[in-house]
Amino acid sequence: MNTSALSSIDLHDIHAAATPEFWPPAPGWWVLAAALMGVTFLSGRQLLKVWRRRQLQQSILGELENLNARSPAEVATHVSTLLRRVALICFERNEVASLSGDAWLSFLDQTGGNGAFSSGIGSVLATAPYATHDISDMDSEALLALARHWICQQETLGENKNIARARLVKP
Repeated sequence: MNTSALSSIDLHDIHAAATPEFWPPAPGWWVLAAALMGVTFLSGRQLLKVWRRRQLQQSILGELENLNARSPAEVATHVSTLLRRVALICFERNEVASLSGDAWLSFLDQTGGNGAFSSGIGSVLATAPYATHDISDMDSEALLALARHWICQQETLGENKNIARARLVKP
């Protein structure tokens, strides 16, 4: 080896590349951050919807519980009114508003009553608001339990309509 030839070449030491900067991040991190923000937003929106639905359902069930101390005729009248108000929240107005009598009971059976409105204790709802006869022998607890069951079956409670309208302001 000729050392004189190597010594005449101007060689430098090997230098490492500069360390990458922290900011701005690579495009993949921007995509990941946007995806995480989107998932967080959608999850929060869904949780808020569930929370509002539960709050509304608790409000309705609380109103139902306040009927315990009333007479059977008053219980039947108020349950009928409350179920109609809930039905107007959960279903289209043109589908529910005009129903009365057997058609109303049939609707309640189809939407979660399982036949207990047409052929059970719920049949009193068709005539209770207009009853001229005494219904003091009616089982108020059974009617309240049936109404509670029907209300809990309504999955669309507060979803389709404006939640402010769904506050069940008494007419």
